[in-house]
Amino acid sequence: MSEAAPAQAIFSMDKIYVKDISLEIPHAPQIFLERENPQIDVQLHSQAAVIEEGVYEVTVTTTVTSKLGEKVMFLIEAKQAGIFQVRNVPNEELEPILAVMCPNILFPYLREVVSDVSVRGGFAPVMLNPINFEALYQQQKQQASETTH
Repeated sequence: MSEAAPAQAIFSMDKIYVKDISLEIPHAPQIFLERENPQIDVQLHSQAAVIEEGVYEVTVTTTVTSKLGEKVMFLIEAKQAGIFQVRNVPNEELEPILAVMCPNILFPYLREVVSDVSVRGGFAPVMLNPINFEALYQQQKQQASETTH
């Protein structure tokens, strides 16, 4: 009697899409007359949700706020999402795939969307700096373990 071989691990991207996007320019058109360099603040996070067994939606969300002093030049909010199949993977490997590998795949698309939206809004392109999703994941795990102890 032979033992059944473990099932082959499966990872695939089924779809990549912009889930949500918004651009606000609250002080247009006067803000376009300003000549100062704005302060840019970027907030970023990712999340994963189960669609069905072995199928996950991963979303990377960013909020980019450009300010001159206290005055908002523009605000961009974007959610880049993907549908991924992850099957026959041990549970301890699933979380890093969804928290690190999938966001790494989605980030270049998000970066392009943010740059495109800022240009279409009449501003210089905003280039998001590369993100180390593995470091973010480790930081979140450490914070979670500190709050449970």
